[in-house]
Amino acid sequence: MAPKPSKADKKIVYDKKLCQLLDDYTQILVTAADNVGSKQLQGIRKGLRGDSVVLMGKNTMMKRSVRLHAEKTGNQAFLNLIPLLVGNVGLIFTKGDLKEVSEEVAKYKVGAPARVGLVAPIDVVVPPGNTGLDPSQTSFFQVLNIPTKINKGTVEIITPNLLAVALATEYSFPQAEQVKEYLKDPSKFAAAAPAAASGSAAAPAAAAAQEEEKKDEPAEESDDDMGFSLFD
Repeated sequence: MAPKPSKADKKIVYDKKLCQLLDDYTQILVTAADNVGSKQLQGIRKGLRGDSVVLMGKNTMMKRSVRLHAEKTGNQAFLNLIPLLVGNVGLIFTKGDLKEVSEEVAKYKVGAPARVGLVAPIDVVVPPGNTGLDPSQTSFFQVLNIPTKINKGTVEIITPNLLAVALATEYSFPQAEQVKEYLKDPSKFAAAAPAAASGSAAAPAAAAAQEEEKKDEPAEESDDDMGFSLFD
């Protein structure tokens, strides 16, 4: 029975594999691997088989191998990968068309139920429709300022509600920031309106004052009115 390889041995094998891939391929896709199951990964490997190779691993190991390769070969180009190796990511080495490879990977994208602690990779909107909840559950929606109505004995959401969720939680997005700022200190917005109004009225007032001054000023006398000209 062969002895179980140590962590040091595994690192050596991984370094050798990644460095070999860096030698063999010039195109690399960095792909997010959050919430990707083993079945999905297996399907992606199978779909890309032929001209592409998928390599997973810890970021620290990937960065280490990339640095080793740069030191051995003098090729500094692959060091640009290091800043991209953040979070749960994988590397796809390919000799094919990058667009086609991306499209092939996208085929294995599937929906997944929300779980506590996970960040959704896309915007999540609760669509209008029947929730199936009885009328006693309306208080939950009222707290979030989500408009509802009772339809056939169940609670129905009238409109989508991302803004209400953002206002009731720490979650935010650019469109919600101004509303949150207003709710935090409405006086800022209240003070801005009169200031703008008074500013717009100042110009006509100044213009009117100038007109009055012009009326009070005596008209300038010309040389002709004095009975001679400068050339007499």
